[in-house]
Amino acid sequence: MSEAERDIARRLLAGNGGAAAGTARPQAIPVRPVRARRGRGKQFADHPAVVDALCKQAAIQQLIDSTGLPHPLYLSPEGYNGAVIRSGGRELVNYSSYNYLELAQHSRVIAAANAAAAQYGTSASATRIVTGEIPLYGQLERRLAEIYQVGDALVTSSGFLTNAAVIGFLLGEGDVAVCDSLAHASLVAGTQWAGCRRVTLRHNDPEALEALLRTSRHQFDRALVIIEGHYSMDGDLGRIAEIAEVARRYDCAVLVDEAHALGVLGPNGLGSREHFGLPGDLVDIWAGSLSKAMGSTGGFIAGDADLVRAIKYAAPGMALYTAGPSPSNVAAVLAGLDVLADEPDRLARLWSNARLFCAALREHGMNLADSESTPIVPVIVPGEIRAGYAAAALLQRGYNAGAILSPVIPAGTERLRFFLTSEHTESHLRTTADHLADILTIVDHIPDLPLGPESATVHGLPPGAT
Repeated sequence: MSEAERDIARRLLAGNGGAAAGTARPQAIPVRPVRARRGRGKQFADHPAVVDALCKQAAIQQLIDSTGLPHPLYLSPEGYNGAVIRSGGRELVNYSSYNYLELAQHSRVIAAANAAAAQYGTSASATRIVTGEIPLYGQLERRLAEIYQVGDALVTSSGFLTNAAVIGFLLGEGDVAVCDSLAHASLVAGTQWAGCRRVTLRHNDPEALEALLRTSRHQFDRALVIIEGHYSMDGDLGRIAEIAEVARRYDCAVLVDEAHALGVLGPNGLGSREHFGLPGDLVDIWAGSLSKAMGSTGGFIAGDADLVRAIKYAAPGMALYTAGPSPSNVAAVLAGLDVLADEPDRLARLWSNARLFCAALREHGMNLADSESTPIVPVIVPGEIRAGYAAAALLQRGYNAGAILSPVIPAGTERLRFFLTSEHTESHLRTTADHLADILTIVDHIPDLPLGPESATVHGLPPGAT
């Protein structure tokens, strides 16, 4: 810990009654109120979500201004977004990229994307149902159907939209969606689109699902149980087989989100089905994103051929009423799957890094929530100010990890989230753990206060902190 940081710690302790007499008490940081003026362009000035977002943004900015720490949000990499980036004229060890295998900058992937753009242009320039059905789509869909051992697949231009649109198409009034409590926002958005009833399932708990369905399944027509293969906030794995078995007993369909599983889980990186050795038809819909380990962008579903065909022809936001993904994006995924097969050492390095980093953090006594030592590593830092301060202080030392705040996760479980890649080195991981442990000795003395409009001030941080 530097002398400047020791001074911060002394002042913070003073603010909590633990410092020697004469030490200055930390100054409060006033949060400027957001004025709710209406008028031209201001019709939403008093919208609760707008007010809350602006207050949080203002509080974070004032935290940064008062401490002199760098702003940890909206960093702009000056090149590839991988294990090491350049941003703001300096080099950072980066943990905010889900480019797990660093395929996004692989020469074969880039060459394939460039070749597709040269042949088909930069856009399909039409919805698929008219003249936008380029051959690359079918090639990738056959690969995905093989990976998940199902009848067919469908690729789309957005992972978020895929989840929202497929749920919105399949469910409606009188139906129910049973969503894991940590299900991604895109899945929740789908239930809102559908207009169905949404029930929250205690995270990863088949017994809770059994109790819920036993008492309420009869009230609804169709029911869809929605879980993930690899949860993006805690880094734990979905109990797919057990949850699907319960769902089947109560005539429920099952959707598994594979956004952070494809390219990461399984001996060959082929996702949850391969990782757990599951039959493809155990799950009705395998859904996922192509923007994570696959180094591209877009989404997909895989499942029964008739169901996929119906979705392709009739579901708004999938292949109907929206252009297909760009030729370059699809070609990049096809090349990425080839690299995944040809360079298995990438996957091996990724998992070796995950084990090493989690062990190093646990040696320092950090709380990793329900992490199963996967490449998604949460470090719990309760409190929005605390988590924001930890992220900014870590960034100042040259390490970039995102602070995850409520309402993305429940209040009190705020965290720094580390995405690992195959290209992080042992030195990166060990020095990061050491620096974070040092920073948390300061964070422990910062009062736990929210950033929202209900808080008039942000307390506990001294002006001029470095």
